[in-house]
Amino acid sequence: MTASDRPEAPALPRDEAAAFRAANASNEFRQARLGKLEAMKRLGVNPYPYRYERTALATDIERDYADLPAGETTEKTVKVCGRIRAIRNSGMFIDLHDVSGKIQVFCHKDYLPAEQVELVKLLDLGDMIGVTGLVRRTPRGELTVNASEVVVLSKALLPLPEKYHGLSDLETRYRQRYLDLIMNPESRETLRKRSLIIAAIRNFLIERGFLEVETPMLHTIAGGATARPFVTHHNALDMDLYLRIAPELHLKRLIVGGLSDKVFEINRNFRNEGVSPRHNPEFTMMELYWAYADYNDIRTLVEEMVEHAAIAANGTTKVQVGDNEIDFKAPWARRSMLDLVKDATGVDFSTIETAEAARDAAKRLGVKLEGHESWGQAVEAVFGDKVEHTLIQPTHVTDHPLDISPLTKVHRDNPRLVERFETVVNGIELTNAYSELTDPQDQFDRFAEQMKQREKGDDEAQQLDVDFITALEYGLPPTGGLGVGIDRLIMMLTNSPAIRDVIAFPTMRPVA
Repeated sequence: MTASDRPEAPALPRDEAAAFRAANASNEFRQARLGKLEAMKRLGVNPYPYRYERTALATDIERDYADLPAGETTEKTVKVCGRIRAIRNSGMFIDLHDVSGKIQVFCHKDYLPAEQVELVKLLDLGDMIGVTGLVRRTPRGELTVNASEVVVLSKALLPLPEKYHGLSDLETRYRQRYLDLIMNPESRETLRKRSLIIAAIRNFLIERGFLEVETPMLHTIAGGATARPFVTHHNALDMDLYLRIAPELHLKRLIVGGLSDKVFEINRNFRNEGVSPRHNPEFTMMELYWAYADYNDIRTLVEEMVEHAAIAANGTTKVQVGDNEIDFKAPWARRSMLDLVKDATGVDFSTIETAEAARDAAKRLGVKLEGHESWGQAVEAVFGDKVEHTLIQPTHVTDHPLDISPLTKVHRDNPRLVERFETVVNGIELTNAYSELTDPQDQFDRFAEQMKQREKGDDEAQQLDVDFITALEYGLPPTGGLGVGIDRLIMMLTNSPAIRDVIAFPTMRPVA
C-alpha cells in the first residue's frame, strides 16, 4: 500500500484538536525535544527508521560474558537496543533498558565518528536507540558496550516522569499504561505473569483432553449468568444484541452436538455493573464443560489446575495475598453454604420454610435487603455479608439454594439445594461450578421462574432461551461445568490489590 492509497485518519473534533495543539504548544519540554528532532534531521538522521537488527539482549550479554575479567574488552561486536533511562557524565554513559534488563553504554569520541558525537548530544531520557560496539567490563566490574555506532530508533517528544519518584499516581498508571510499563518493572512483571498463568491453564486443560473453542460475543439473549448486560444494535439486521455475560449456553450446545466430551474457552465477558477493586465491566473468564462428570469431578480438576498455575507463575503453591499467606496446594477445604452461615450467625436457614421468614431472619442479622428476595437470595445475602470475607484459605462453598442457581442440577440429597460450589479465597469468589442441569422440562420451569423475578424488578434475572431448551431436548449428557475468574486468580497469584492492576487497559471514565 502506498502513502496515497492509505485512508485518511479521521479528523479530531475541532475543539479537541485545538486543545491538543494548545497543550503541545505550551509544553516547553516538548518544544525543546522538537528542536532536537529537527537538529537530528539536519545531521541526516531519520529519527523514526523502519527496523533495527539486534543481536543481543541485556541478559544475553550478562550470560555470555559472565567470566570477562574487569578491565578487559572482547573482540566480538554486538548490536543492542532499548530505551534510554539514564544519561551520566555529559552523555558519556547511558543506561539502556530493553525487555530483559539494563545495558550500560559508553559513548566516547575515541570510538565514535564526529557526527555520532554530535548525535549523542541530542539524546534525551526516553529516546529509543540502537548501539553497535564491543563488550568490555569496566574496572568497577560493570559490563558495558563501547559504542562505535548509535542509531536513533524513536525520538521521544515527551519526558518521562522524574526518576526517583517514578509514576505512582494510580489514575495515571491505569490511563497511560504504556507510561506505567516504562517506569514500573512491577507492572511489567505482573502482566508477564498474567500471560504465564493463562498459558499454564490452557496447556493444563489441553493435556487432559479438553478442546479449546470460541463462542459468540454478541448474543440475541443475555443468558448464562445473573448479571446486567450491555446492549448494542446491529444496523443491517435492525436488531438489538447483547455483549455476552457468559458463554455457558453456547458451550453446552457444543456438548449436546458431540463436538467433544470436554470443551473450554478463555475469553472476555461483559457486565454492565459497578467498577470496584474486584470488578471491571470487561473481564476474562475460563469456562469448561466436561461430559459424564459432576461437580465432585470438577472440584478435583480445579484444585489441580490452580495449583499448576501457581507453580507456573511463582514456583510454589504458597503466595502472599495482602496480609495473608495463601496455600493453593490441593486438596482444599469444603463446607456447605448453610453450615457456614449457621456457624457464623447461629441461624439455621435449613429450618426456615418461607421467603418472608428468611428475609426477616436476614434483617435481624443486620443484612440489608431490597424486600423481594426469595429464600435462597436471603441466604446468599447473609453469606455475602457475614461469611464470605472470613474465608481466607481456598474453600469450596458447596450446595447452594435452588432458587439462585437456575442452570444447576438439583442436589441428589436435598431438593431445596443444588449441586454447586463457589471457591472463595481471601474473601473473594474465584470459581463457580455445577453439576449442570440436563432436564429440559426442569430447565424451562427454572427459566419461567426467572422471568417472574424479572417482572418483580430483578433486572439481573435470566431470560428464557428457547433455542437452548430445544438443544437440551436433543439430549445433554450428565455434565460438570466450571467458571474461573482469570483476572481475580491473577490478582491473587501476583499479590495485586485491585483488578485494574492485572488488566492492561482497564475501563476508565474519560477525562473531562
